[in-house]
Amino acid sequence: MAQLNTVIHQPARLRIMASLVALEDKPQIDFSTLGKLLDLTDGNLGAHLQTLEEAGYITIRKRFVHRKPRTEISLTAKGRYEFAEHVAALKQILS
Repeated sequence: MAQLNTVIHQPARLRIMASLVALEDKPQIDFSTLGKLLDLTDGNLGAHLQTLEEAGYITIRKRFVHRKPRTEISLTAKGRYEFAEHVAALKQILS
């Protein structure tokens, strides 16, 4: 039986990962957009992103656009794989 991923399984992180996987037309999303999309506070989102980054599931890139700071989040190949495995485990439990 496939195992659930304890890092991804937490509801906010599951929603973050699902949002990143759904980004088919763009490789990344900015911090503010992701926070608004998921209705998470900056602090809450930042803490969950740090956990996902430490696990190697996402990368966080900070840069300036027109002199304003911008934080961009993207999914790594490892993150995409682990999310697919987690979804497979959920499907197996449900069937």
